[in-house]
Amino acid sequence: MAELEVSVIYRTRPARVGLYTMMALMPVWSIAVPFCLGLFITCLLFNSVAFVPAAIVMLTLVSIPVVSIMLAALCEDETVTVSREGLAFPIMFLPQLQFKRERLWSDLNTAQLTEINDTDRILQLHFGSGGHALLNMKNMSKSDREQLMLSMEVYAKNCKRSPELIEYQNRVQNENRGVDHLSYTQMWEEELSRRFSATSFVPLEPEQILQNGKFTIVRQLAFGGLSAIYLAQQEQKELVIVKEAVVPASAEEHSRQKATDLFDREARLLTKLDHPNIAKVYDHFMDGGRNYLVLEYVRGQDLRQLVKQTGAQPENTVLSWALQIASILEYLHNQTPTIIHRDLTPDNLVQRDSETVVLIDFGAANEFVGTATGTLVGKQAYISPEQLRGKATGSSDIYALGGTLYFLLTGKDPEALTTSRPKDLVPSISQDLDDLIANCTEMEESDRPANSSLLVQRLKEIIASQPGTADSITLSAGHGGKA
Repeated sequence: MAELEVSVIYRTRPARVGLYTMMALMPVWSIAVPFCLGLFITCLLFNSVAFVPAAIVMLTLVSIPVVSIMLAALCEDETVTVSREGLAFPIMFLPQLQFKRERLWSDLNTAQLTEINDTDRILQLHFGSGGHALLNMKNMSKSDREQLMLSMEVYAKNCKRSPELIEYQNRVQNENRGVDHLSYTQMWEEELSRRFSATSFVPLEPEQILQNGKFTIVRQLAFGGLSAIYLAQQEQKELVIVKEAVVPASAEEHSRQKATDLFDREARLLTKLDHPNIAKVYDHFMDGGRNYLVLEYVRGQDLRQLVKQTGAQPENTVLSWALQIASILEYLHNQTPTIIHRDLTPDNLVQRDSETVVLIDFGAANEFVGTATGTLVGKQAYISPEQLRGKATGSSDIYALGGTLYFLLTGKDPEALTTSRPKDLVPSISQDLDDLIANCTEMEESDRPANSSLLVQRLKEIIASQPGTADSITLSAGHGGKA
């Protein structure tokens, strides 16, 4: 996107009731009243009627549809538009805002939060040019609340926020863990805490500049060990994710150079990728002795958090996701040279909408850190035996996919270095899918599906064999071409 613009839906009960009422009455004010108006005008043409009564009736019949249209428009307008320049409020806010519905961020003086009870929290926005806006947080979705909070933090730099509001902003991000990230931020936090050792380094601070002003750090999303994740603005416009990796000073020069070369090589390959189910890697660069990846800011919920919140997923849903993930591997493995992901887990897959999953992270930084420190980086439950020995192949990704499907179907991480059979925990799982997952997680590479293209085909066959499942899942997945 060229610049941040978010539509925050603000649904109030009176507006909803008013809109439904006007819709229910639509046959009256849009058909019956105009029909009566036509009859009355006809009557006036052929009959003599006193002026005053005729004028009153005429005005009434004309006013009803006009007023009804205005009321419907008023009730239907429920969007607070948030952009880089400022905010535009729904029509219902005009009296509060002294009939100036569009306000600049620079005009926002103070923002306060008043908690009336457990459900009613009123956000009070006061503008220097006069007027205010009162927003009840319960009338917005969690993701919209988070986007509004984030926009205020990024753009309303001169606004004084009350301590209650700052506390609430932090609470929203925690509540939205994994949902529409900056819910995405907590996913990165957990990712880093599982992935990196305790070797410390000093992370970047908000407002720090990278690449001579191209990137401005908005906030630290997570940091630990030898890496950090930041939310940043690119050229003061779009939001991006900046992933940082640092070679420890204690590393040998040979290891440092090898790690840097590997990171650079993989980053250049990743920036060429173009697949609808892969978060775009925009750029890579070195600044101040640190290496950075710039990634697409993806809104969605990672599959680990989804399972934590809603439990094990139904088989038809998992099959749909499995086909998409397998198509991602097919695409990566068919690149020249082959791209091996090395870290395919539920944590790195985000549900962008109800049907689509997106791969949001790659193992480039993992290899970078592992090479520099001589340690294995990854999640043991999803690491194949050959990857554990330092010899990751395309088959290692297939192993990790099998473990990921096991987790989605059972809600439990697979046992490390063990052939996984989800049917042992969930008997309702079909034998075909259980056999496929067991096949993917065999200890020997030669016993697994030979390649990701064959895995895509087997998934299509399983989906086609299940009554009703094929109708709800697109069987055209599979993007094995070159970038």
